[in-house]
Amino acid sequence: MVKPAINLPNLLTLMRIILTPAMVIFLLDRKIDYAFAVFVVAGVTDGLDGFLARVLKQKTKTGAILDPIADKLLLNTAYATLVAIGYIPNYLAVLVISRDVIIVMGVLLLFLFHRGIEIKPTLLGKLTTLFQLGTIFFVFASHFFVLSSWVLPAFYTVTAVLTVLSGLHYMLLGISSIGNGEAG
Repeated sequence: MVKPAINLPNLLTLMRIILTPAMVIFLLDRKIDYAFAVFVVAGVTDGLDGFLARVLKQKTKTGAILDPIADKLLLNTAYATLVAIGYIPNYLAVLVISRDVIIVMGVLLLFLFHRGIEIKPTLLGKLTTLFQLGTIFFVFASHFFVLSSWVLPAFYTVTAVLTVLSGLHYMLLGISSIGNGEAG
């Protein structure tokens, strides 16, 4: 039986894509409370879409493609906007966005060399995404709660290190995959 491409999990993913520009608009208008609310709702839809896809047995190829696109869109636009309005350091936004551009370019290269290759996030990649999201969360939270002076700098540092390490790790995996394809 063929599963429809549009189901509840995929609708939630599409909702996350639609919420991303709303978050940017609120950030640019300095409506941090609204931007934070949108970010939290987007985060909830991210967790919920995957959970529902598994529980309802509604995993689709469309969802497998859309979900990481929605994640990258949310993260990269959040970092680009937060740096543009002066809420995070420049180096951090550059690292996060550059890593994702490199990964996307690598995926495109892999598809050129190997048709139908399956891309799976690594544990290091998942940990990096967790810290990237956590950094955004704490930047937002710092506008509503008093955080210790070390919290944001610590998140910036750990996120930067993990971003570089996971970017290098994905590059090595991609190069290894291309090399294995050439040998075979």
